[in-house]
Amino acid sequence: MKRAWAFPCIVALSAILCGCGKESSRNATEASGASASQAPGQPAQGASGTPAASGAQVAGALGTITKTQLPAEATETLRLIKAGGPFPYADDGVLFRNSAALLSKHPRGYYHTYTVRTPGATDRGQRRIVCGGPRKQISDCYYTEDYYASFKRIAE
Repeated sequence: MKRAWAFPCIVALSAILCGCGKESSRNATEASGASASQAPGQPAQGASGTPAASGAQVAGALGTITKTQLPAEATETLRLIKAGGPFPYADDGVLFRNSAALLSKHPRGYYHTYTVRTPGATDRGQRRIVCGGPRKQISDCYYTEDYYASFKRIAE
């Protein structure tokens, strides 16, 4: 009986170690509010631009970025959010749980995440905009270029 379980266990372990299904597991992590460990080799930065001691951005110490300082692709994503879509990726608008508590604390369902296209990328890349509040509202939005390791509040 024990031998019957050996092969499926080896296959499952191989899939985990080899990263099979990497994109689907990344999307699941992203929707749950990924941690800084999802962006290897890129330490999180606080508002001063220096890496946070724990490897994650200090909550409440967010930098800011104006809409004019955003990449053109982020400006386009904000336009799509305000218009209610259509969005280029099926995962745009999914729940962002803020499980790392890098953004202000709000009830579950407050934050949603959207992809910011990355020119030349073959996948969704690491850039995102996370907005809080009702859909189509862009007054409480944050930009990340390192897959949720750090955020900058988008100033009005």
